[in-house]
Amino acid sequence: MNRPLRRDAQRNRDALVEAAKQVLAERGIEAPLEAVAKRAGVAIGTLYRHFPERGDLIDAVLDEKVATWTEVARQALAADDAWAGLVEFLERTCEMQAKDRAFTELACLSHQNDRTEINRLIHQLAERAQRAGALRHDVGPVDLAFFVMANSRVAEADPEQWRRHFTLMLDALRAEPRGGPAA
Repeated sequence: MNRPLRRDAQRNRDALVEAAKQVLAERGIEAPLEAVAKRAGVAIGTLYRHFPERGDLIDAVLDEKVATWTEVARQALAADDAWAGLVEFLERTCEMQAKDRAFTELACLSHQNDRTEINRLIHQLAERAQRAGALRHDVGPVDLAFFVMANSRVAEADPEQWRRHFTLMLDALRAEPRGGPAA
């Protein structure tokens, strides 16, 4: 039976999760846990009391990021225009990457598990855009994952340039207008 935490213990746990969000966004998922404890203003032992394994803390932070990303994908699927929905999803994903190294690492690894909800939604976004004739038919969800991976490197190298790269990459994904290239 899990009892509710005392107020001070809950406050410490909340401070640890908030500090972890900040530290992991700045330094990635391999950031030292000591930096998280220090940012939260607690001892490292307090961190381990709440999160006995490193993965427990990482999961507490990444679960929220996955939920946000999944909601972005759902909103994109609800867009009237399939291409606009796909572009919105990719742009918001890239925007989140530019601000958050932990999210970048999560997004770059997400294509490795096809059974996740986010991957099912990405498949649907791609198929929908292809059916609408907007996305090249030879582009698949793995290509979209590589798009996100490439953007992460651009954002890391020069955070101000990712939008330019994003626009260039979109041109590579877009299907040619019906009737082929302009003469």
